[in-house]
Amino acid sequence: MRAGQDPTQAEYDEFKHFLESACGILLGDNKQYLVKSRLRKIMQEHEIDRLGALTERLKRFSYGDLRQGVIDAMTTNETLWFRDTHPFRILQEKLFPELAPKLGTQPVRIWSAACSTGQEPYSIAMLADEYKRLNPGQLKGGVSLVATDISKRVLEAARSGVYEMLAIGRGLSKERQDRYFAKSKDGSFQVNPDLKRVIDFRELNLLERYTALGRFDIIFCRNVLIYFSADLKKDILSRMHQALKPGGYLILGASESLNNLPEHYEMMHCNPGIIYRAK
Repeated sequence: MRAGQDPTQAEYDEFKHFLESACGILLGDNKQYLVKSRLRKIMQEHEIDRLGALTERLKRFSYGDLRQGVIDAMTTNETLWFRDTHPFRILQEKLFPELAPKLGTQPVRIWSAACSTGQEPYSIAMLADEYKRLNPGQLKGGVSLVATDISKRVLEAARSGVYEMLAIGRGLSKERQDRYFAKSKDGSFQVNPDLKRVIDFRELNLLERYTALGRFDIIFCRNVLIYFSADLKKDILSRMHQALKPGGYLILGASESLNNLPEHYEMMHCNPGIIYRAK
């Protein structure tokens, strides 16, 4: 998109519809500048000068680098270690103690949906390791994590387990840095192989089916549903209920809530924090 060339309202509306149907993201009515700034580079690389022309090409070619590049550009991947604190405290103080005796030598199965560059699933894996260290003989099966995201780019970063110092410092204590990471000669940090072994990173669009993932004791789905319409959010949460074992737990983001699904979930106040138990 050439500098100064703004999309028309019709072009913007058409792109909004494409993006929602492709990945669920619902843009607001006045986000033309955001779209223009995020797509400028990829449009220049593909020699596309108008948003309408980009949308037409995306419709003609359902898959490929252009489509993936557009989704990557429009997806927010802001994250940090142990984000919001409360979900991890609840996991450590309530959920692990409750689930470990029930499962025996079976692992606690956890899904980290929209995992971005991996900080959430690696944080969960660290917490499980710490719980086992502090409670010998408990959590015998450890954890088995499935971490998904729609973006190939962020999944590649997550799988590598390599983080720059700036990323490492966002929410990760010095003690955890020393225990779970090795510092490379170039100054980056590599995740401990023992943490990587318990996480299966997979590409997944939340609009797709979840049956291939299996069923879970806990689902983390945080800070992603705020980008979806109310109908899509309800559909996703209904299908996540099917992916939970009976009595399994759903953990949403701090600014997210679950409405209109009382037949599927029971709200639980954890003081502080709220989680939802599958009925």
